[in-house]
Amino acid sequence: MNKSVESVFNNAAADYDRQRRKLIPCFDDFYGIASSLAVSKSDAPSILDLGAGTGLFSSYIISLYPDSKLTLIDFSEAMLSKARERFSGMSNIKYIAADYLAYEFNEAYDIIISALSIHHLSGEEKRALYKKCFDLLNPQGVFINADQVLGETEYLENLYRSDWSNKIEASGLKREELDSAYERVKADKMSNLQDQLQWLKSSGFSDVDCVFKYYSFVVLTGRKL
Repeated sequence: MNKSVESVFNNAAADYDRQRRKLIPCFDDFYGIASSLAVSKSDAPSILDLGAGTGLFSSYIISLYPDSKLTLIDFSEAMLSKARERFSGMSNIKYIAADYLAYEFNEAYDIIISALSIHHLSGEEKRALYKKCFDLLNPQGVFINADQVLGETEYLENLYRSDWSNKIEASGLKREELDSAYERVKADKMSNLQDQLQWLKSSGFSDVDCVFKYYSFVVLTGRKL
């Protein structure tokens, strides 16, 4: 992640959670379906959240596994500060302020999750990250990526963008909030869905699927057998 992206998200941290529901038209299904994929035989799985931000996705997962060992990594100190507030008093959470693509992890995980982060990586970086996630998972581990994808054609990409723009313009957000959201979009490096499914498979994942899709919003998953 480059410094300009870090600056954008540091500036957005204060209002990030409040705006999520209005900036993600499919919010409930997006996070609900992604969370439902976090299956583990353990009542206390080890979980890694990549690009954890304010801990929004993690809050869904920890409600399912309150005894889990949860690691949140994000390059934005401001975002992680909000996560610390969210999980105040909880001793089973570790915070890492770093670029997850470059960070050298020294443990394995049962579940790896990510929400609205990986689309900031280039195609080659995504491929490298998916392989890294496969290597970091314990056997029977699951990877879940709730993210956004590029349309397969110019027509579809324009359709995705116009739908999102129309929805958020009617959401009740203030003009400056909308302008900030459009500014953050400039940091996107989205890849198409089919490429990413193939990258997951070539990384070694089994049972690879896109289990939810709403225009550009998708939930991808794979298991390490």
